[in-house]
Amino acid sequence: MKVHLVDGTYELFRQHFGATAGGTRTPGEFDATTGVLASTIQLLVDGATHLGVASDHTIESFRNELFPAYKDSSGMPPELTMQIPLMEEGLTALGVIVWPMERYEADDALASAAAVASADVRVEQVLIVTPDKDLGQCVSGTRVVQYDRRKGEFTDEAKVIEKFGVPPASIADWLALVGDTADGIPGLAGWGAKSTSAVLARYRHLEDIPDEPSLWDVEGLRGAAKLGATLAEHRSEAMLYRTLATVVTDVPVGTVDEWRWVGPTAAFANFCEHIGAPHLVARAAKIATS
Repeated sequence: MKVHLVDGTYELFRQHFGATAGGTRTPGEFDATTGVLASTIQLLVDGATHLGVASDHTIESFRNELFPAYKDSSGMPPELTMQIPLMEEGLTALGVIVWPMERYEADDALASAAAVASADVRVEQVLIVTPDKDLGQCVSGTRVVQYDRRKGEFTDEAKVIEKFGVPPASIADWLALVGDTADGIPGLAGWGAKSTSAVLARYRHLEDIPDEPSLWDVEGLRGAAKLGATLAEHRSEAMLYRTLATVVTDVPVGTVDEWRWVGPTAAFANFCEHIGAPHLVARAAKIATS
């Protein structure tokens, strides 16, 4: 079997901003939620049998306690904030397992579910359905991969290395140095993608990078002295940023058997009527009977 683990927050944003691309129209009140449900149903049509959807029920998480400048809900479109619990309700009515995160983030639930699924010998492959680079740290060979549905692209371990210059185990270190504007992680000044990849390709983790740059065994690296001075002065910040970028893998998410889709619940029809999407009911019922 294959297991599909979907980033519901990303999907909600994708549906919302996809609908508004080009500024041709204003999306309806429930359009993003309808889009997520339709997209999930299509995943089932395409053959998904075991799946779960993670969502950021609240945007803030324990990471905001560690670093107040970490991403929060300020600036998030209110029409999307309103639809997060609505999306969760709709997916649950569809019969899909939902992990609504409060203290943790959706990425943590996805990482935890990937760990559970990967440990199950019956699972042929785990597909983490999101292009979010944070989840690259969960990729393992061709067994645990990322799947970008919008582009139709799969990212296995070889492609992570090709893209970032480092293996999945070093992705959090890479993000700590380069930064991640989407999550509010500033990174360290001067540490760009190329220099970071070169150093981490040799040393893998922050704590293994020598304090003295003259000792660095990194061929062709420019500006090592300046990079080293910055790291020496801000190593503690870099370690904090790595903690922020590291996904949690022990969030309770249940078992693979609990993620098997067996059809929509009795509440799905009423929910679809409420959001003005009754056409989804017949689509879901058809998959369940087939």
